Amino acid sequence: MSPPSAIPEHVPSGTNGTKAVPLEPGLSAKSVLEDERYSTFPKPPKFEDKHEERKYLKVRLAAAFRIFGKYGYDEGVAGHITVRDPVDPTTFWVNPFGVAFSLIKASDLIQVNHAGMVIDGGPVRLLNKAAFMIHSAVHSARPEVTCAAHSHSIHGRSFCALGRPLDIITQDSCAFFNDHVLYESFNGIVIAEKGGKDIAKCLGSKKAALLQNHGLLTVGETIEAAVFWFVSLEKCCHAQLLADAAAGGRGGVTAKIGDEEAAFTYKSIGTPFAGWFSAKPMFDVIHEETKGNYAL
Repeated sequence: MSPPSAIPEHVPSGTNGTKAVPLEPGLSAKSVLEDERYSTFPKPPKFEDKHEERKYLKVRLAAAFRIFGKYGYDEGVAGHITVRDPVDPTTFWVNPFGVAFSLIKASDLIQVNHAGMVIDGGPVRLLNKAAFMIHSAVHSARPEVTCAAHSHSIHGRSFCALGRPLDIITQDSCAFFNDHVLYESFNGIVIAEKGGKDIAKCLGSKKAALLQNHGLLTVGETIEAAVFWFVSLEKCCHAQLLADAAAGGRGGVTAKIGDEEAAFTYKSIGTPFAGWFSAKPMFDVIHEETKGNYAL
């Protein structure tokens, strides 16, 4: 999760009109305001050239797959992450069907149009039909969504077998307070247009969906946010499975966080910026571990 001091909405204004982070133990207001290190946070890059933005996003998407591979979110050939193409927003880039997450490079990604045709990309131009049906529907319904992620992670799909939404029982789960849905239908692999549209309709304006008997789906305005929401939701599902089992073994129930406290916490850790910033360490680590091999 991102620390509360990482969220611009909650930092006090400095005397010069800039933002200063909340005080940490041992820091005075004067020292914070005089030190520029505490007044500026990194932000997602902006591009004037859409073709340069495309190159950047493809590299970040390849890194996202390496993160999913590292965390064990692969299950055979299942799972997909998409990013909307900035040059032609009616199309998106996705992983080629059958290529391992841990091997994907930017040059491997394939571009798919609104009709489900592969129009550009790497040497393997196989498209997972379920990826197209789900992601095309989500991107069409949510123009602000840049990235959507879905995979069959073990704790996510285990929790989805319970047919219930997430309980807000940890600080991290507050990021999903009133911001996730349960999709209660399962009709097999999503290979029909209606199935994808039903998922997109159920998702609505939320950042995440628990697909019953299936797995997790997350979306974001950035690749980083969508990836972090997936990783965090997977861990929240794991935590609840453990907590429910422990509480049940003692004949009790878990302690829930109140709505007011959850809503307050959401403002710090559930925003689009929080998702983007929280993912930064994961992307930094995968870059170091792979020496940037995914960018090729």
